[in-house]
Amino acid sequence: MSLRATQTVFALKVPHLILKAFEMGYEVTLGDAYRDPRCPYGSKSSRHKSRLAIDLNLFKNGKFLESTEDHRPLGEWWEAQGGIWGGRFNDGNHYEWPI
Repeated sequence: MSLRATQTVFALKVPHLILKAFEMGYEVTLGDAYRDPRCPYGSKSSRHKSRLAIDLNLFKNGKFLESTEDHRPLGEWWEAQGGIWGGRFNDGNHYEWPI
C-alpha cells in the first residue's frame, strides 16, 4: 500500500479512536498530528512527519490525564484495531498507524 493510501486509512481510523475515547468516558483534545520534517524536534523517523500519528490529550471530570497508564484502556483498544500505541515506548498519548 502506498504512503498516501496508508495516510487515508489512518485519517479514517482517527475519528473512531476519538469516538471510542468518548465512549470510555474520556474528554479529548488534540495534540500534535503533522510535524514538518524540516523541523529539528522529534525523532527523524517519527510517524508524525509522515502524517501517520496523532497525540491525544485525555481528560476525566475536567482533569488532564498525564500518565501513560491513564491511556492504557484506549491504547490497548487502538492496538486491537491494528494501530500502534505509544504506551509501549513511554509515550502514552501517542497513537499511530503502521506503514
